Amino acid sequence: MNTENLDTTHPGEIAAANESRFNAAHFSEPLTAFTVGWKDPENLDELLEFVAPRVSVGRRFEFKRATNAEAFFSETDDVRAIGSAFKRVEYSGDTVNAKTLNKGLTMRIDHDEVYGDDWQERYVQILLQRLLRNELRRAINALDSAATATSNVWDDDSSPDADIRAALIDATDESGVRPNRLLFGESAWDLRANAYESQENAGAFRSLALDPQSLARKLFVDGVRIAGARYQSSASDKSGLIGNAVYAFYEQNAVTKDEPSNLKRFVTPVDGGGSFRVYVEESAKYTDLTVEHYSTVMATSELGIRKLALSAS
Repeated sequence: MNTENLDTTHPGEIAAANESRFNAAHFSEPLTAFTVGWKDPENLDELLEFVAPRVSVGRRFEFKRATNAEAFFSETDDVRAIGSAFKRVEYSGDTVNAKTLNKGLTMRIDHDEVYGDDWQERYVQILLQRLLRNELRRAINALDSAATATSNVWDDDSSPDADIRAALIDATDESGVRPNRLLFGESAWDLRANAYESQENAGAFRSLALDPQSLARKLFVDGVRIAGARYQSSASDKSGLIGNAVYAFYEQNAVTKDEPSNLKRFVTPVDGGGSFRVYVEESAKYTDLTVEHYSTVMATSELGIRKLALSAS
């Protein structure tokens, strides 16, 4: 290979040029459009949006981490004197610089194993579900790391809903904003049911009969979700994304960069406004399918997040 005329002084530019050529050669517009209209059968995307709502940003962005106390300042000198201006107030807060990370997976499909006309869509769906499960695990890990945890026993002498209410009140006293979402692990929801089933009284039976929507109304929160999704945690075992735990936190959908939700999932949209981009690289005997996206999950406010770590005894 002749390298005399090869410019090696700008390796970043060379890499960008190579990436641009790869994109032009292998980008699949039909499969990328498929990801926009695709509905996840496991509802991982919906649960991810519940835990860490999407915020669209550029690759590099900044946001302000609000100073909590400033949201509750109050004064008595807000009356304007004749000929003067109103009192000027300022909100501070740390400016955080961040960027979305390029994430993706590639699957190689041997042509001898291909069947049907929709085989590419089927394999793209597998990659999409895997990427969403990865994102959901990141969001739950971020939530867990930021949470203030307490240990609770839910047995025949306990009142699970009273424990949750106490956590909500404690979180509100700390942050000034009542958590509006509760996330149960599937086994935590079962512990709640077992605790009430073992108590022979009318109040326990009424609590046992509550579905997640009714429980949300009882506890004055906007939503309750049960995370039943699992992942392969070892060669022979699967684990729930959440175990015996309940998380209380505050979130808003259609959020901006700077509002006080506890978690956000910053996403850089691809062409067409979707989240994912698909590439198809054909060879004689196999095809490589790649699905990529740009995102980062961050705990933008750690105040008021509560975790109830549960046991039956």
